[in-house]
Amino acid sequence: MHLRKPSTIRRRCHHVLEWVIGDHSQFFRVQLDKLGSVADYVSDETRMNYPSLDVPFHARRQHFFAGAHDRLAALRAKTPGMSAKDFARQEMELTIVSVLLDAGAGTSWKYKEKSTGETFGRSEGLAVASFDLFCAGLLSSDPNKPSQVDKKGLKDFSVGTFSKAFQVSESNPIVAAESRVKLLNSLGDCIQFSQGDRLGYFYDHIIKDKKEIKASDILAAVLETFGAIWPGRIELAEQNLGDVWHHPAIGGTGPSANLIGFHKLSQWLSYSLIEPIQDSDVKVHDIDDLTGLPEYRNGGLMLDLGLLELKDPDLANKSWPADSELIVEWRALTLALLDLLHEPVCDRLRVDSDNFPLTKVLQGGTWSAGRKIAAKKRADASPPLKIASDGTVF
Repeated sequence: MHLRKPSTIRRRCHHVLEWVIGDHSQFFRVQLDKLGSVADYVSDETRMNYPSLDVPFHARRQHFFAGAHDRLAALRAKTPGMSAKDFARQEMELTIVSVLLDAGAGTSWKYKEKSTGETFGRSEGLAVASFDLFCAGLLSSDPNKPSQVDKKGLKDFSVGTFSKAFQVSESNPIVAAESRVKLLNSLGDCIQFSQGDRLGYFYDHIIKDKKEIKASDILAAVLETFGAIWPGRIELAEQNLGDVWHHPAIGGTGPSANLIGFHKLSQWLSYSLIEPIQDSDVKVHDIDDLTGLPEYRNGGLMLDLGLLELKDPDLANKSWPADSELIVEWRALTLALLDLLHEPVCDRLRVDSDNFPLTKVLQGGTWSAGRKIAAKKRADASPPLKIASDGTVF
């Protein structure tokens, strides 16, 4: 389906950018003269975070190192002698579950890690909490194989189990717990691999006997295999489209008219699966075929540094659902502007953009820069727009 292709996502987002530049938007202005200053900010942030410019991919794996603890090494040490492919299967299970549970925790929620006594919030907290959830065997139906995720374990996962594992309480609330649990329950329905009911067999479904694979093939497999998990929104040919929305700038005719897709969590999951696949001695290429991620840190960066402006500042005081034209437009502009930032950031870092893909700019990069400027502008480091999240988009 063409709405799932990164090329379609990118083309339609740039169409929205051109539409806004043409002053057709009721919400935003684009100030392209600020592109250079944003590139300066992002490149400075990248050099501070990675002085040697050895930047990893923008992937879930990086959050498992929160507090400078190598949790993946500790996981691997539990099963000495495990092959690279077996560990790839295991890390894929952990990563898929963790990404699907991470769509914004809210500003209040925190997680205290028992093994270190340290407390983490937001994405790092969600990563550490999901790591502990995985290691505790709460997604396995086989007590002899606790560090695996299987169909029954996912389908039996409950809000009560989630809340206890993530330390949720009245004084420590998390956004949309029920929606997150439903995603994992629905994920269980998607496990129909020939090898069995283990989620890790998704590795075999993607790789088979290949020695190399395109990043877009990973995304295609993610969308094809797990597309049914997303809440019912827009359907086409009796298929739930997931992270696809209406916007008037798209125009066109036929069933896909006025539709724009992002597939943010699916693309981030695809980025996050690259390293486990590569570690199993399978080459992943054409990584820049995937797009930037239209989420509130990257989008907040654009607004907070003035590359985007609200025509009416009062719009920032309202709460907006994910399907509102304003939020859809903000996400499309974010994705297109990330493309425009790629080359200027690489120029300032004096690196070849062919060897420094967009995912490294995100990691270096725009995501942490968005968090930093948000903290400077707002005490709770919240995004500049208020989002009524259901826990499945951002």
